[in-house]
Amino acid sequence: IVGGSKVSSKIGATTRLSTTMAHADDKKGEQRDEKEESKPKKICCACPETKAIRDQCIAEKGEDACQDLIEKHKECLRAEGFNV
Repeated sequence: IVGGSKVSSKIGATTRLSTTMAHADDKKGEQRDEKEESKPKKICCACPETKAIRDQCIAEKGEDACQDLIEKHKECLRAEGFNV
């Protein structure tokens, strides 16, 4: 019976350690998310949808024929905080 209580206490310690480690992992994930949010986006990575459509139009039809798509991309960039 004495040996059983030692095992039980080891299991309890392991459970507490596992819980503590899981909590630490959660905190690291939160810190990573905060860092990603605090990093400013690069203009080349912002608005990939409008950029792709704009680029395809320009490649196929030329810049003059795609002014509306160019403007939509600029509007998206402005909404992301870029001054274009």
